Amino acid sequence: MSDLREREARAFFPTYRRLPLEVERAEGVYLYTGDGKRYLDMFGGLAVNALGYGHPAVLKAIDRQMHRYIHLSNFFVQDVQVEIAERLVAASGLDRCFLCNSGTEGMEAALKLARRWGKTTGKSSLVGLTGAFHGRTLGALSVTGREKYREGFEPLLPGTSILGFNDVAALRDGVNDRTLAVVVECLQGEGGVHPVSGPFVAALQELRDRHGFLLIADETQTGIGRTGKMFGYQHFGFMPDIVVAAKAMGGGLPLGAMLGSEKLARAFPPGSHGSTFGGNPVACAAGLAVLGEILDHGVMENAASVGGYLKEQLQKVADEHPRKIREVRGLGLMLGVELTVGGEAVVAGMLERGVVVNLTNLNVLRWLPPLVISRRHADEAVEAFRGALGSNS
Repeated sequence: MSDLREREARAFFPTYRRLPLEVERAEGVYLYTGDGKRYLDMFGGLAVNALGYGHPAVLKAIDRQMHRYIHLSNFFVQDVQVEIAERLVAASGLDRCFLCNSGTEGMEAALKLARRWGKTTGKSSLVGLTGAFHGRTLGALSVTGREKYREGFEPLLPGTSILGFNDVAALRDGVNDRTLAVVVECLQGEGGVHPVSGPFVAALQELRDRHGFLLIADETQTGIGRTGKMFGYQHFGFMPDIVVAAKAMGGGLPLGAMLGSEKLARAFPPGSHGSTFGGNPVACAAGLAVLGEILDHGVMENAASVGGYLKEQLQKVADEHPRKIREVRGLGLMLGVELTVGGEAVVAGMLERGVVVNLTNLNVLRWLPPLVISRRHADEAVEAFRGALGSNS
């Protein structure tokens, strides 16, 4: 164990299972360790590093804003906050924005907004779905349908329930006129990169029309161009009432947003919600640079194109190893490869071959690279995967 890891073990709560790398620097789509080794990053800071590392537009925006001011507080109107809110509202098709620091904070804002709106409608029950992950706070955990994250933190929020993801019958039985909101990930991340089904989306829309509940789309991981569209729900033909976005928004700085329809605006009057650091101007400046690259300079289109290519190449490996790979699925550059063999051994084998990839749900390799990768990078990663899989008996 290195000195740094020994110091960490003494100073930290043991909440993280660290990767066996000590990164010295990062550039483009590569990580570099102190011993001079280079690793292709297909992990992407868990979908945060959409533009990779050291992108000049992001660095320039950060430097410029730092020399204006780093923090003012939300008692002041700030141009960078207004500009990024305008871009997000326009790209989402919604009407209002609240800026925060993370996806978890965005989900808390969404649940609070829904509950506040529900006071005038007589609705109060919140519905999450199995396999979903919405954050670590008690509110977010209450609509998270994965027991390993909820265990030991009960009791959670009253008036919450979990229904089966893509289970139309369970949805029809589980919602009614008291239902306030249903929270959905259109492409579940932690749950194994599973897309929402067409019949489930159709039932959600039909039941929303009948019962008048809100649809909250958690786009923390799928948003900001990752799937080849700005938001994941744009693949599935429905408009949510509330959207949560974060991760890639700030270019590596903490930044999130909760977006909502106009009918909800009056539920959040002055003083009803807030955040000390939410919409930090430096993070917003970085975020404007990220959105500019994604929306105006072809990065989102690259995610769709290279993501499609990467998926095809992964499917070829799956065809070569039908006993080891159950399925390849996903959209854009958010892909999952479900294995029938031990995932940890494959991840370790890829690391030995200079590629970092994430494992979720025990046996699903989750590919979340920077959205600026090329086909050459995709080939490099797939060859490492093929080698690691071939060596895993």
